[in-house]
Amino acid sequence: MSRRCQITGKGVLTGNNVSHANNKSRRRFLPNLQEASLTSEILGSAVRMRVSARGLRTIEHNGGLDSFLLGTPNRKLPTEAQVIKRRVLRMQAKKQAATGV
Repeated sequence: MSRRCQITGKGVLTGNNVSHANNKSRRRFLPNLQEASLTSEILGSAVRMRVSARGLRTIEHNGGLDSFLLGTPNRKLPTEAQVIKRRVLRMQAKKQAATGV
């Protein structure tokens, strides 16, 4: 499993450890990833995702997983989030068709 947020796309960065003597050695900056279970009201179930702490804050700021996915254009979403967005859109269309009949 890659170290990449499924919401923001944030991944591993590289840089240098710099000592007091200005010696440089390579290091990795890892994102703060959490395995989270996010509830989707439209799907009626929880979706397990590997998201960064910043991604969780972004979802909560936008009013939940469904409203975040529906309000974000596809070009700004990673492929994992686009798959869940398509599931949400399909279920939303089914529910509207059932109530419209």
